[in-house]
Amino acid sequence: MSSSLLLSGSTVSSSFNAPSKLSLVRNSNKTSLLPFRNVSRSFKSVRCSVDSSYGGNVPTFPRTRVWDPYKRLGVSPYASEEEIWASRNFLLQQYAGHERSEESIEGAFEKLLMSSFIRRKKSKINLKTRLKKKVEESPPWLKALLDFVEMPPMDTIFRRLFLFAFMGGWSIMNSAEGGPAFQVAVSLAACVYFLNEKTKSLGRACLIGIGALAAGWFCGSIIIPMIPTFLIHPTWTLELLTSLVAYVFLFLSCTFLK
Repeated sequence: MSSSLLLSGSTVSSSFNAPSKLSLVRNSNKTSLLPFRNVSRSFKSVRCSVDSSYGGNVPTFPRTRVWDPYKRLGVSPYASEEEIWASRNFLLQQYAGHERSEESIEGAFEKLLMSSFIRRKKSKINLKTRLKKKVEESPPWLKALLDFVEMPPMDTIFRRLFLFAFMGGWSIMNSAEGGPAFQVAVSLAACVYFLNEKTKSLGRACLIGIGALAAGWFCGSIIIPMIPTFLIHPTWTLELLTSLVAYVFLFLSCTFLK
């Protein structure tokens, strides 16, 4: 009887002791996993804080999905290049640091620049074709006259313009002392020199230069008396004013004639 009670008591105690051991194991597992959970939570919090600090402080461009480059930059279709540049610089400064916004702004800006370049190129081509068409449709005498005319480089035009303008100023400065005969002779020699460089014929260069001087002097002697006297300086004589007109003819002949 006592032995049965002892056995039953041992079984009861064992039945009560077994759950206590399992609970101890579970508690030990929980306590062992706590540091890892704390580390993972701290890592998630650090990562979230980094993401929020990177993306939260930098503003994003709200028109990245707008297809029209004018609307994306906020300018009208008739805006000038200066206005487009100003809008681009302002937006890049406002959304600096956000890569996608900067790419969207630069993409719209490049599209507008390319379209402006193509438009200017087409306008130049159209202007040349229109001028060529007008020349082809012009009368025969005008075609023959245009065959003697050429367009030199701009630096050549400015150099020769400066030379003859200097001759005109020199003539005006010496108008009180005497006539501009010396300045006219120097201008004629310069005109013949420039023409000889182009035509490679001294006789033709002299003929064109003297003809230009005569035509300028003739036109000046007709045009100058028609000018009201109150518009002319009192010390400027008819010879001086006529020589100024002759300088213009000499400049045109040695610059634009073939």
